Amino acid sequence: MSGVLNLVSVGPGYEDLIVPRAIAALKDSDVIVAYELYLRWIAPHIEGKQIFSPPLTQERERAQLAIEHARNGARVSLISSGDIGIYAMAALAYEEMREDDTYTVNLVPGVTSANACASLLGSPLSHDFATLSLSDLLCPWEWIEHRARHIAQADLACVMYNVQSASRQEGVYRVLQLMLESKAPGTLCGVVRNAYRPGQQVDIYRLDELPGLKFDMLTTIVVGNRFTAKKRGQIFTPRGYNDWAQPEGPKTQQEDQLPGNAVWVFSGTSDGNALAADLAAANIGPVVVSAASDHGGEIARQDCPGVAIWSGRQGVEARRRVLNAKGARMLLDATHPYARNMSEQLMALSTELGIPYVRFERPSEYAPHDGEACATIEDAAARAVASGQRIFLATGSKDLATFMQTPSAADKQWFVRQTAEPELIERALALGIPRERICAMQGPFSAEFNTALWRDWGIDCVVTKDSGGAGGYQAKVQAAKALGIPLLVVARPQLAYPAMVANVADVVDALHELKPGPAAA
Repeated sequence: MSGVLNLVSVGPGYEDLIVPRAIAALKDSDVIVAYELYLRWIAPHIEGKQIFSPPLTQERERAQLAIEHARNGARVSLISSGDIGIYAMAALAYEEMREDDTYTVNLVPGVTSANACASLLGSPLSHDFATLSLSDLLCPWEWIEHRARHIAQADLACVMYNVQSASRQEGVYRVLQLMLESKAPGTLCGVVRNAYRPGQQVDIYRLDELPGLKFDMLTTIVVGNRFTAKKRGQIFTPRGYNDWAQPEGPKTQQEDQLPGNAVWVFSGTSDGNALAADLAAANIGPVVVSAASDHGGEIARQDCPGVAIWSGRQGVEARRRVLNAKGARMLLDATHPYARNMSEQLMALSTELGIPYVRFERPSEYAPHDGEACATIEDAAARAVASGQRIFLATGSKDLATFMQTPSAADKQWFVRQTAEPELIERALALGIPRERICAMQGPFSAEFNTALWRDWGIDCVVTKDSGGAGGYQAKVQAAKALGIPLLVVARPQLAYPAMVANVADVVDALHELKPGPAAA
């Protein structure tokens, strides 16, 4: 007798969300293989059957067990929540099958987590959307970031699975930052926990509010697109067919006060602020400084008298709207030398909107005798693990996860220095950095300070970036030499900038070569 392998989906957990075909397959089976939790949902349909329930972590063993019984002629149902063909058990079963197997395979679809969560929020997936698992057990983390970046750039609605676990705290915040690089900060999103299960919780937020939240493995995040709207306490994304015009989005008081026909300085550094102040003093017309955070905006207000400030997390949609509405005269990219994604975004906006782009960059100060050059952060992480036991990271918060996930990193003691923003400190803690090894201060720092700190902490290896004078690079070189410890220096990313300047005079000359800018809308 030929066996049968039913790959059965039982949805989110409610009896009335299990499709009739799944119930028929269960009743027709002799053997049931399922995680114990799922047995409670299907109990009325499996009485008197042979039941196997390997624990949660033994997914492959469950698939092998079901196939073994099907090969022996039994009628078997292998159970999964949601849809068994989506991030679930069906793929494992197919991996374990042989070409010469003779049993029949039936896959019974079910209500996915994406479907279930979307239904509780309203109709956020009514147009093109993507799903993205944040579990690096399923694929390498760099793939996840790559996919997240493209989802955001395409402004697709997105459902995030496997959002956060006890051992994987940082990834979701990195993905949210990638979303904010391209999506508008006011994009409507849903956060659903325990959809259609006890303890169900459904909340609606703006995209820029999500980085301040805590999540877990029972949480699903649904991110809308630029057209997603709110009505009667729920969110929906229009199907299309009608008006595809770019929605304006809510304007803030800060935006209303920005001048038109201005030079926009995108500043992430102290020398960027100094450049903006010098430009204002040179009487070249209105100047706007765009700072990536509210704290950066406060510093810019102090450093740049007479300059308008636009601060806070802004996605590409907000930048596109404001630059176009205000008739920007020039985009002056003075962001950090390692802010590659931001520079690429500004160059793309320059081309799209027809606004001249100029890159202002502090000169490199790296010399071969300073320390060991590293081509990438990954290269620096591997060399740090090989070089030291008590390793100090002067590379900022963005790349902490790369260091922590390097092979043998758990055998080392890591010390970090970053700005004192609560969100950044929480992420460092989530990555396993103890509080007593976090120096939360605003730089730059003197050679004397670095020397004293590293001596007291017993540091035997330092990783930094080629950040130039404004980043306190020479002070780190001097301190490392004074203590006789290796310094690893991450090289700057190489981009094909259309134009580069190094001082105010060059910027003024570039402005004089421009035709008069468009009047502000």
